[in-house]
Amino acid sequence: MEKIPQQKAFNGLKIVLYGPESTGKSTLTKQLTQHFKTAHVEEFARDYLQDKYDATKTICEYHDLLPIAIGQRITENDAAQRATGYLFCDTDALETYVYSIAYFDKAPEELKTAVSKSDYDLYLLLDVDIPWVADDLRDKPEDRKGMFQYFKQGLQDFNKKYVIISGTGENRFKNALAAIENITN
Repeated sequence: MEKIPQQKAFNGLKIVLYGPESTGKSTLTKQLTQHFKTAHVEEFARDYLQDKYDATKTICEYHDLLPIAIGQRITENDAAQRATGYLFCDTDALETYVYSIAYFDKAPEELKTAVSKSDYDLYLLLDVDIPWVADDLRDKPEDRKGMFQYFKQGLQDFNKKYVIISGTGENRFKNALAAIENITN
């Protein structure tokens, strides 16, 4: 089986947009990328799982976790070669790990190792204070606060530096900018 690649070096700040589903990670990633005029990392799991759902009408299974983590890391390493100054990652291996614990009560050891060895300057943990948007893959609208706690615990378990980002619309973006400015000053 293919292994999760190591992170490639990046001469700038790596920031992960992180948290439960439907918290605006992809939107905020794109806003920050545009603001800082750099490249970003797309969420690999979104396309992978949507393709699976379209083909089989099934959602994520335990055996999907490593291919998702591998695809996410490959996508990150590719984006790191194009980015300048900042690299914004729409999720990472820790996100996959947390979903593994939340849904399957276990995680592949290789995934845990990849999280331990991952190096990011900051995680922006997105709060569940924006409206839920349903789609084919999202399935926990009634347990958003519980899922938020899983994500927060994952950051604490792996001793990752993070800031909780709350607010709606332009305020959410401004709060993210302020968190980034705090680590650059």
